[in-house]
Amino acid sequence: MDLSWLSLPFALLLNTLIVIGVVEIVAVLHHSYYWKNKNVPYLPFSLSSVITSWKLFLGRISVVNYFQYVYNYFPDAKYVGLMDLGMYGVLVRDPELIKDIMVKDFEFFPDHRSSVDDSVEPLLSKDIISLRGDRWREMRHTLSPSFTARKMKFMFNLMSECSHNFVNYLVDHPKVCHAIETKGVFRRYATDVIATTAFGISVNSMKDQDNEFYIRGIEITKGFSAGPLATAKRTLLGVCPRLAKLIGLSFFPPATTEFFKKIVGETIRAREEQGIVRPDMIHLLMQARDKEGVDKMTVDDIVSQAFLFFFAGFETSAMLMCFVAHELAVNQDIQDRLREEVQQHLAEGNDEISYESLSKMSYMDMVISETLRKYPPTIITNRLCAKRYELPPSRPGCKNAIVEPNDVLMFPIHGLHHDPEYFPNPDKFNPERFSEENKDKILPYTYLPFGHGPRKCIGNRFALMETKILIAHLLQKFTLKTTEKTVEPIVYAKKEFMLQPADGFWIGLEKRETK
Repeated sequence: MDLSWLSLPFALLLNTLIVIGVVEIVAVLHHSYYWKNKNVPYLPFSLSSVITSWKLFLGRISVVNYFQYVYNYFPDAKYVGLMDLGMYGVLVRDPELIKDIMVKDFEFFPDHRSSVDDSVEPLLSKDIISLRGDRWREMRHTLSPSFTARKMKFMFNLMSECSHNFVNYLVDHPKVCHAIETKGVFRRYATDVIATTAFGISVNSMKDQDNEFYIRGIEITKGFSAGPLATAKRTLLGVCPRLAKLIGLSFFPPATTEFFKKIVGETIRAREEQGIVRPDMIHLLMQARDKEGVDKMTVDDIVSQAFLFFFAGFETSAMLMCFVAHELAVNQDIQDRLREEVQQHLAEGNDEISYESLSKMSYMDMVISETLRKYPPTIITNRLCAKRYELPPSRPGCKNAIVEPNDVLMFPIHGLHHDPEYFPNPDKFNPERFSEENKDKILPYTYLPFGHGPRKCIGNRFALMETKILIAHLLQKFTLKTTEKTVEPIVYAKKEFMLQPADGFWIGLEKRETK
């Protein structure tokens, strides 16, 4: 029998995971005593919980189904004790407590849990999501001007041009439109937008199907997939970074990292040599780099922010567009009403949509908001405890509980968005939840598509504008329809961390007669 495979990194990975698995089981058993002593409801170590966890690991249930299982386990509890990769964790279900942790008592929970070591994946460890303490505050202060109303107005023109190019390509290629998988094409549009707004590079990914920006984007998303091998790799990267580095594991191929370093380096060099000033993220980061200070920004810091901006724009924004298009195709009445609003503003603007007119589309806001409720970009988010903190009783009759430094607090965004106590009939797509008459009825901190507080997603306005302008232009030229491949209700892929259908987003685009 050939046992040469045992010498491969895969064998080392497998053996390491067996050790990690044993340690994790011991930790889970210990966590029962830990939370019991604190009088906190906890997910018990039972056959049911073990089977559910292994189903997630093996890709037999989706991530969203797993966290819905956890969210529903103690429906009357404000929070539930968990164990997550050897760290004590608390799943916070109570909106008022979420407000305290995210905003009121932010000083106790200022950081996200880091998922990767700096030495293994510097692109991920230096971005604004992963940075901690003063370094995060400095970066947030540096990047915030990129997303002011004035900068958004400048970027709007660049986005609008990309959107026109994208929709016109579809108009000129009707055969593509009979049955179209929107994730693939919307990723291409998102690639064009991010390339021009962040890097100052013009790309047309529909015409140039194999451009390197798009190819690298696909490679990045593979690093965040689920399934046994992907989960095992991520576990090893998080728990044993030195070993992961030793055997050459990383989230992305080295060529992807080098591509972003090269493209950012060339952009900076060209701007310095030619005196180019472009009011975008790269320019602001260059300005921050040139300031005197103790923690002077490096090129690697700039690359990390640009990389994060690219990934968020490539995947997260594209997925939002896919879900909006799906719901409009399924709900023709909602599509018709939204088109009426778009046409009204087109008529007022000489067949063009301006930044101002897009901002006034109230029904567009309602549709996008409901899409983010039903399909939040992030299923769950977290904060890391920095200082000892006292939680109120989880349930009547319980005592206050103490969370210690390095304990993880998790916020079930999808669970809250689909809780019938907060959103009646949560599986129904109903934009009226966000009408002027109804939106104030939504209980604060039950709707968290971009998080909340100082750690709220910095690029949310960018993603919303990018999505709205594309949907407006699509509705101007096409009627979105279901096809034989459209699946409703959506069946989620079991090997993806983000919400997406198992068999893709399929709709049809029927050309409309326009004047």
